[in-house]
Amino acid sequence: MTAQSLFVEPTHNREPWRLASLDFDLPAELEAGEPPEIRGFERDEVRLMVSYKGDDQIIHTRFRNLPDFLEAGDVLVVNTSGTMNAAIEAEREDSTALELHLSTHLPADLWTVELRLPTGTATAPFRHATPGETLHLPDGATATLHKPYRDDSSRLWVSTLNMPQPLDEYLDRHGFPIRYGYVEKSWPASYYQTVYATETGSAEMPSAGRAFTPELITRLVSYGVQIAPLILHTGVASLEDHEPPYEEFYRVPPETARLVNAAHAAGKRVVAVGTTAVRALETVTDADGITHPGEGWTSLIVTLRRGIRSVDAMLTGLHEPRSSHLAMLEALAERKHLEFAYKEALRANYLWHEFGDLHLILPRNAHIRRHTSNERSVHEDAREAVRGDSATPVNGIGEDAEPDGAAA
Repeated sequence: MTAQSLFVEPTHNREPWRLASLDFDLPAELEAGEPPEIRGFERDEVRLMVSYKGDDQIIHTRFRNLPDFLEAGDVLVVNTSGTMNAAIEAEREDSTALELHLSTHLPADLWTVELRLPTGTATAPFRHATPGETLHLPDGATATLHKPYRDDSSRLWVSTLNMPQPLDEYLDRHGFPIRYGYVEKSWPASYYQTVYATETGSAEMPSAGRAFTPELITRLVSYGVQIAPLILHTGVASLEDHEPPYEEFYRVPPETARLVNAAHAAGKRVVAVGTTAVRALETVTDADGITHPGEGWTSLIVTLRRGIRSVDAMLTGLHEPRSSHLAMLEALAERKHLEFAYKEALRANYLWHEFGDLHLILPRNAHIRRHTSNERSVHEDAREAVRGDSATPVNGIGEDAEPDGAAA
């Protein structure tokens, strides 16, 4: 069987984030549909794939062993934005039942919202709304739709909310977490919060940090790893349309900027926890690699062409095929390593999405503090099998040729 690259090039010029994207078949059994706690694991017992972009070494372990791969002086940058109960039942004037998903709180007390049509246990985008339409929400609240957020898409709308009480109180009573088709059951809001959340504002959980526990953070700090917080309030995902990220509010405190700059000056690593942390940091990092404090709205899209200036490593989830987040990962790890790592994740049956497993991308492996009995390193023989010297297919993709090289 002839090998195929996981990367698919567009057939014509599009936005920069579409220059190339990973395309692969994601089996339904690898889509995590329930929290690990329901599967009998603690938060920090999800699997962790550690990949070293310098030499393509991969180690399989558990997330609670994260301190073994970090060193004193390294800085973990975490997004402390908390998750809203951002989904609300809604009804049109013609009695059509919808879900209204709050996405982003804009200036002038406007909101971007997404309309979803319930389809059994899941929802689908609803694209038949009209400007000026008013939706009826529980307890007498309303949402008035003004105009599509983007001229080329009817997925998101700029709207005004009319609430009978403060929004946080209203969402506590009537809202619920946004979920997609791979999550068949409703789960309490606590399953959608990181342990270090400080300020509610994200429509969906910054899920790369979900596996942290207070005990694990204590261990990291005791080893000399520094924790640097920032805020980026995430909007709703674009699972069906694969649109680029849009404007989101961020805040990078002065102390976080100082810690990032000091780590670089000392030759230590800055590890972003999630793509949201990267987006915020890159927004305030200049061409010389100096990170500044700041807050505001960012529309930055990080791609291979632009590059990454603020971080050396990233802890992230496993992203959907064709996701725009993969363009950011390619900017950090380059295409060849990213494709290699994703083939290995598929082969090893890692779990995707917010309740799934995690991927730590590091520079070349200098040393690891210690190994534990449940770690496994993928050495040359396994790497050759994954790269294509074995006839065993990975998720239906033949493996008897090398993957494509990295883009220039």
